[in-house]
Amino acid sequence: MQGNNKSVLILGGGLAGLTAAKRLTDRGFSVTLLEKRSIYGGKVSSWKDEEGDWIESGTHCFFGAYDVLYDLMREIDVYQSVLWKNHRLTYTLAGGKSFTFNTWELPSPLHLVPAIVNNRYFTFREMLSFSKSLIPLALKKDKYPPSQDHLTFSAWAKQHKFGDRLLEKMFRPMALALKFAPPEEISAKIILDVTEAFYRIPGASCMGFLKGAPQQYLVGPLQEYSRARGARFFPGAAAEMLLYEGGEVTGVRLANGDVLSADYYLCALPVHNLNRVLPVSLKQEQTFFGNLDKLKGVPVISVQIWYDRQITPEDNVLFSPDGVIPVYADLANTTPDYKVLRGKPHIGKSRFEFCVAPAKELMSLSKEEIIDRVDRNIRSCYPDSSGGAKILKSTLVKIPSSVYAPLPNMEQYRPTQRTPVSNLFLAGGYTQQLYYDSMGGAVMSANLASEEISRAAEAI
Repeated sequence: MQGNNKSVLILGGGLAGLTAAKRLTDRGFSVTLLEKRSIYGGKVSSWKDEEGDWIESGTHCFFGAYDVLYDLMREIDVYQSVLWKNHRLTYTLAGGKSFTFNTWELPSPLHLVPAIVNNRYFTFREMLSFSKSLIPLALKKDKYPPSQDHLTFSAWAKQHKFGDRLLEKMFRPMALALKFAPPEEISAKIILDVTEAFYRIPGASCMGFLKGAPQQYLVGPLQEYSRARGARFFPGAAAEMLLYEGGEVTGVRLANGDVLSADYYLCALPVHNLNRVLPVSLKQEQTFFGNLDKLKGVPVISVQIWYDRQITPEDNVLFSPDGVIPVYADLANTTPDYKVLRGKPHIGKSRFEFCVAPAKELMSLSKEEIIDRVDRNIRSCYPDSSGGAKILKSTLVKIPSSVYAPLPNMEQYRPTQRTPVSNLFLAGGYTQQLYYDSMGGAVMSANLASEEISRAAEAI
């Protein structure tokens, strides 16, 4: 399919926008992408600080289920940069205890047998109770989770009586790691969707890390691929408003007053930023756009801490139900390029990256207060190896609005990529696609949006 020399203006240089730029240039469209920041990648962005250390906007784990992401990475020849870890999920607890869910290399659902019978923390009765609660999921598969969107996961778990300990120790960190929302707030659909994928696809829960910064091994190569094929990129170009007249978008007014126009417009912005650029008249005219106000962003905090010794040798993602570090990793173990501090080797020592959640009540705290809380949490998980350890450096990233808040009954408001306006399209994890708001979701949404734009161009 060719773009017939049609032009597309993309708003947003995150993973969805960059993927769409690639897809559309491949199809022959003339692509211009605007990004309000000086760096690209959105939720997957990374940059070097003033001391030369890479800082990431969050903890980026690559789930085995993200097939569309890996297809994209193979196309731009960076898939080899994903380092897959042993297929296990390890939970660390206050006081130094831990438990692990292992898998077997067997067809589904036999691959999960070790997790049920040999996790060495939950009793067989607890795991049997949990297994029984998943019978509807096993029978109805992907048709079941959408039917539970009216419930929080906590309410669903209580209905199915699989026990408070499972909810607190196993699923609380999972909910916070996936969507930064606790079980009392997150829709049951989200957790059940992920559980169904883990249950059905043996490799879905396997996780990997990039060998270094996303800017070097994903974001940058993706941008350069499209630039080499004619796409134009403009950093520091903030969109202020979509101009809407006569039933179509006629242009985009930038914060500096300039107006840009194209044949088609693709908004690949986070939903809270999309709502800012949509004209009131369009929201009033079309319920499709008015409903987007119901989708709110979740606050996220990411912390990195370098220590003067190795606190854990674990080369994998780690979960913790105790405290405010539901998911974290020692990047000095998982990510070879990160074995540095201020440009010098940082070998045999720890460099942690933590997702700090739920972040809503912590956003007003100072950096020092948050770092102190995270430091105490990790020392609690490793009381023996952390004794006397000193912090050499710490960084903190606060994002007031990240992924959309997946509260009950929000699924109905997630929009399709094609909108009622013939030349306006949407991409982003909040839009309808098989994945939740994630790297895989961003890529799939961009794939779908690009297909819709191509269909619109062919119809002329």
